Amino acid sequence: MNVRTLSLVAAALVGFSQAAVAETKIGFVNSDRVMREAAPAVRAQQRLEKEFEKRDQELQRLAKDLQSMQEELERNGTTMADGDRRTKERTLGELNRDFQRKQREFREDLNQRRNEELASVLDKANRTVKQIAESESYDIIFQEAVYASPKIDITDKVIKALSEAK
Repeated sequence: MNVRTLSLVAAALVGFSQAAVAETKIGFVNSDRVMREAAPAVRAQQRLEKEFEKRDQELQRLAKDLQSMQEELERNGTTMADGDRRTKERTLGELNRDFQRKQREFREDLNQRRNEELASVLDKANRTVKQIAESESYDIIFQEAVYASPKIDITDKVIKALSEAK
């Protein structure tokens, strides 16, 4: 190939790639916003709050009891008999261990349930994004980006579609 033919092929390829880029339809979805604002995500959060409300209240009550017991021991410990003080300290230690165990179990259970709920919401969101992409002829939709122009952001559209879906 001579230089002139190579130049013509290169120019044709540049023109072709610019035309292809001009026809490419790109979208962006802010997944964090979807997981905070979409109706299924809000309902999931409400379910979690309701499901764990009693255990949370129990932990708060237990924490208050521990604090009261600690304050009483600090206030009256010096005037108590050694045996009574040791018994109170032992009871306080056992109650503290029980509280920490219950708190740890609560966090683990809450995290597991949150992950289950969020996985369900994420699955619905991904299906919705795919439906929008197919129906509106998007070539690609990004969910993570350092920067995305507002003109390609379809997050509101996804949130609306999720909120309208039953």
